Amino acid sequence: MPSLAAAPAMDAASLAEAFQAFARASDELTHAYSGLQGQVGVLTERLDLLLAALPAGVVVLDQQGKVEQINRAAQDMLGDVTGVEWQGFAATAFVATDTPGEWALAGKVDEARISISATAQSTTGGRIVLLHDVTEAWRMRVSAARNERLAAMGEMVASLAHQLRTPLAAALLYTGHLASVQLPAPERAKVADRAVERLRHLEKLIKDMLIFARGEALGREVFGVCDLLLELSATIEPVAQRHGVAFSQDCRAVGQRLFGNRKEIAGALINLLENAIQVLSDDGKVTLSATQDGEDVVFAVRDNGRGIPLELQARLFEPFFTTRADGTGLGLAIARGVARAHGGDIFLQSAPGEGSEFRLVLPQAVAEERHPEHANEFIEQEPR
Repeated sequence: MPSLAAAPAMDAASLAEAFQAFARASDELTHAYSGLQGQVGVLTERLDLLLAALPAGVVVLDQQGKVEQINRAAQDMLGDVTGVEWQGFAATAFVATDTPGEWALAGKVDEARISISATAQSTTGGRIVLLHDVTEAWRMRVSAARNERLAAMGEMVASLAHQLRTPLAAALLYTGHLASVQLPAPERAKVADRAVERLRHLEKLIKDMLIFARGEALGREVFGVCDLLLELSATIEPVAQRHGVAFSQDCRAVGQRLFGNRKEIAGALINLLENAIQVLSDDGKVTLSATQDGEDVVFAVRDNGRGIPLELQARLFEPFFTTRADGTGLGLAIARGVARAHGGDIFLQSAPGEGSEFRLVLPQAVAEERHPEHANEFIEQEPR
């Protein structure tokens, strides 16, 4: 018969062995945790070094939208904003510029440009905002545009004297006739009208030159594409009727809006429309349309005229190049300058006997331009 006293001794031995196994496992876990802590420390140090070395600004937001961490580049741009509520800070720190997607720092509008994007909200509710300093690229664009205008101005100096002298000489000739006492009253009236016509031509030439030389679109606003087409139609329809040309407009960009100088964009389109009307004979047709193409709005001015020879198409946008005796040669150059100042361009499609189509392409107004009062909400957007 087995002894009843032996069982407790065996249980104690098993228990001691279990405690030893538990102690070994605890030591192993402690050692593994210490190793993980060391690895986390190394990774954290490397991440801090990486953030410090990044040329782009990095702002880490917590789930309440407050700045939890900021790297050196962002601190150089904004100062130490740790703990600040980002949405309210951004509303006063950044100013929308004429270029979509670029922002200026408040108080440094003429000094720096920043591109801003944000990640989607993480599972913890946080977000990362990236600040890219695009000041050099902005300065290069401004400098390139200025140099391009200066180069164009230099090229047209040679023809400038002739362009100004011709209408001026005609006006002087006509006004000289007015001094003749033998000139009958009816003839005197005709000569006076011709003198005024030449002087107005000279005035338009000088005005176009000043617009071309300035080359900047100021006083920008948000406006509807179809509203602009209605305004242009009211302006150009009487001109078309006087020339016996049928005019029509078609807006297929309903609800789309632009951000820019409305007067200058309208002027560029009127230049295109007047050019189309003036090359047509009776029964000619001119159409102005607006369509949406991705993130752009495309204005198209189409005529059913004789078309433009290929050898002339490359020169049409040159300052002072014109095929009309009464033209200044600056209308198309100004129109292209306005388009490019707004981040767009003008394109021509024409063939002899098939008419011509000028397409003025401009970027649509983005959300912060459509609603400037909500400009600080850019952090809700995905990076583009």
